[in-house]
Amino acid sequence: MNTFSEQQDATASLFASFAGVKACVDVGGTKIAVSVADRHGLHGRVVEPTVREGAADALGQQVLRMVAASCASAGLPVAAVNAVGVSSCGPFVLRDGCVELAAPNICGGLAGPARGLPNTWTSAILEAPLRGAFPQVRVANDGIAALEAERRWGALQGLDHCAYVTWSTGIGMGLCVDGQVLRGKNGNAGHAGHMFVSDNDDALCGCGNIGDVEGLIAGNAIPRRFAGQGYADAAALLTAARQGDTAALLLVDDLCRIMGRTLYNLVATLDLQRISMGGSVFWHHRDFLLPRVQRHIHAHLAPLTAGCTLVPAGLGERVGDYAALALVR
Repeated sequence: MNTFSEQQDATASLFASFAGVKACVDVGGTKIAVSVADRHGLHGRVVEPTVREGAADALGQQVLRMVAASCASAGLPVAAVNAVGVSSCGPFVLRDGCVELAAPNICGGLAGPARGLPNTWTSAILEAPLRGAFPQVRVANDGIAALEAERRWGALQGLDHCAYVTWSTGIGMGLCVDGQVLRGKNGNAGHAGHMFVSDNDDALCGCGNIGDVEGLIAGNAIPRRFAGQGYADAAALLTAARQGDTAALLLVDDLCRIMGRTLYNLVATLDLQRISMGGSVFWHHRDFLLPRVQRHIHAHLAPLTAGCTLVPAGLGERVGDYAALALVR
């Protein structure tokens, strides 16, 4: 498998044939990042916290403004943008043919006031404002888009049975079997973060589920569950565990058991060759987390799990940017 730097170098040639400017939008539950791509590469990156207040179209309007800001940073006119790729957290709902986000970490109307989000949205308007401003717009689930990028330029090149998993603010996945990327009726295939792998009855997910994978181990679940034990966020918990804090290590081992069970279920169901993983929770502690998660995959039913490897995302921290680019390459 190519090294991360070799994979980055391999992406450089793809820009040479670009016509016009592509806007690459990565919408997450915590932040939005926007870059523009032309024949000189990806540049003009701007990052903002994801809006959670205002009218239901506040998210779409934020993305419009950030595309303009990215173009300005890159010294390019907005009028030169001929395509916009949006890699976004979900789930999606379709309204008049356009994607809106029913995203647990953005829409406060899904789980109600107990979740603490400052809005009552049940969906956030995203695609419609962009379609009014640009000639080509493609929105895809961020797990699916990252899977496409990892298969083209990253750690999943040449594989027909594979998955991309993000362990970040939420838990998202993109799935590929027999060379076919799975999308589903509304583009929501891969939302395995909302399946149940334990009997926990107090971990409230933003979707309204209690005790699903995301509610238990996502980046925003960790402070909700463990701040009272002195771990203010995922970084604090993982740093403490790495430094030998016994209580923190027990908690981290339980998080890895839950993620490992989740990935085992994917391997057993889909017969995968390789899973690449990214996301802020995982990426900054990947050397510590990866072997702990992997052993939970391989601890069960070797005829199904043998030969399936878990690897860090080949595109590293830029996987979100390249995910959006893969949609409008």
